[in-house]
Amino acid sequence: MDPNNAQNGITLSGFYVDADTWNVANYQVTQTMYVCDYNNWYAVANMNNSTGDGAVKTYPNVHEDFGSSPLISSFRTISSSFAHTAPHVGIYEFAYDIWLNGIASSGSTEVMIWTDNYNQVPSGSSIETVMFDGQSYDVHKSGSYIAFVETTNVTSGAVNLMSFFDHIISKGWIPSTSTLGAIDYGVELVSTNGMNATFQVNDFSLTTN
Repeated sequence: MDPNNAQNGITLSGFYVDADTWNVANYQVTQTMYVCDYNNWYAVANMNNSTGDGAVKTYPNVHEDFGSSPLISSFRTISSSFAHTAPHVGIYEFAYDIWLNGIASSGSTEVMIWTDNYNQVPSGSSIETVMFDGQSYDVHKSGSYIAFVETTNVTSGAVNLMSFFDHIISKGWIPSTSTLGAIDYGVELVSTNGMNATFQVNDFSLTTN
């Protein structure tokens, strides 16, 4: 952890792997990342939820930023695969965190796809259940935050991200002229019950064309 740089990380093969310790200031947190490659890394973290606020402290992840803000409609394919190993302790979820129409800025939309949830609760209300590629997702929405939560946890798989974007556009939640800002995959950490726990990404790919 670098207290002067919450996004401390390394660029490998066009992807950025970073610690993303964005919300540690008011909590007792330690986290160390060990990176072999963009698709092979792990984080050893220690934190708790003693305040009971359920706050995410860190999101160690691998991601690609799309600095030119391309139109979603300019892509034929946006797909990804993943694999991870989880410790089943505390509170966390492995998830895609995707930014549309900017990155964490005014007017941007955050789309999350939770692949493996352990005791975490998404923001917003559950508004529908949808199916993509044989997987069922419970959809939660709160303002510009949309979370697709797999109803059955998985530790590896592939997702057709374009299907999610097309669905969101069809619902009128974002305009058809929306742009792609960033695609991240990692683990949002709330608690490890005050003990060291290891969260590993064993595989990751992102295909856009």
